[in-house]
Amino acid sequence: MFLKKFKLIFHLYILAFSTYIIHKAAFFIFKLNDLNFHYSLEVLYLIFLLLATILLAIILRFKKDKFDSIGMFFMLVTFIQMFVAYIVLQPILSDKFHNIRFEKINFFITFILFLLFETLLTVRLLNEKR
Repeated sequence: MFLKKFKLIFHLYILAFSTYIIHKAAFFIFKLNDLNFHYSLEVLYLIFLLLATILLAIILRFKKDKFDSIGMFFMLVTFIQMFVAYIVLQPILSDKFHNIRFEKINFFITFILFLLFETLLTVRLLNEKR
């Protein structure tokens, strides 16, 4: 019962962990150094994983009572999540001293990946039969 209820969050963690491994391997293969980044790859994944977990927990909470409003909850929480991402991105955008091109690309790849995960898992939830 417990595992069935939180199956979507478990899938999110599997997706996040597997893409983290691939992302870290890409850094290793292309010999990219993230020591000068404002946020390391691990910190970015933890931030976005926390935000995605909160989003899916809210959606799972309202699944039984307000199934028809899940799409609206998803859009609202995603909108709030974009503001949080912008706040996290602000130090990267305001840096004038370092070449931050790769850090911006890394941030947006991570953001888009988690947005894709959240969308796919929410669609899977909406497609389940009641």
